[in-house]
Amino acid sequence: MASTRGTAQGALLAGALVTALVGCSPERAGTPPPSPSVRLTGDGAIPDNGSISLSDTGHDALRGLDPALLEAVRGADVDARLDGVELRVTSGWRSHEYQQRLLDQAAVTYGSLTEARRFVNTPERSTHVSGKAIDIGPTAADDWLIRHGAAYGLCQAYANEMWHFELLTTPGGECPPPRADATD
Repeated sequence: MASTRGTAQGALLAGALVTALVGCSPERAGTPPPSPSVRLTGDGAIPDNGSISLSDTGHDALRGLDPALLEAVRGADVDARLDGVELRVTSGWRSHEYQQRLLDQAAVTYGSLTEARRFVNTPERSTHVSGKAIDIGPTAADDWLIRHGAAYGLCQAYANEMWHFELLTTPGGECPPPRADATD
């Protein structure tokens, strides 16, 4: 784990710098992210192969994310790779319309809107729509990030979604317990 610690300290400093420069912090998690400097033209949907690399800078799912969140995840990816684990993005920023489509599909899949809401938030409440959430895969990456994410401020937000991460603590802090599901 020594290889992870040295790089983690550098990532913490980089994350703190980004936080200071863009004014984003976990304390402002309820506020919308800064407007992206580039225009988002897509809905944030990930291609059919199910994931994209964190280096795919042209994808709206990454370009629409809060800069502090993206920087934290990229710092974690550097250290995870030292441990032989690659973090892949399975979902990031989503448009309001795309989030609504996901909720509508989940209502059909789970048989009711109430049950669907355990897994998919409304566009008005979704941290994906605000650019404050990222879904990571595969399972080995989720496990790594659950164990080491607090070093970057990244925490598993929902107990029923091991892939969903948000900036919920300061880098090096302690993650709060995950909420039961998206209805909390």
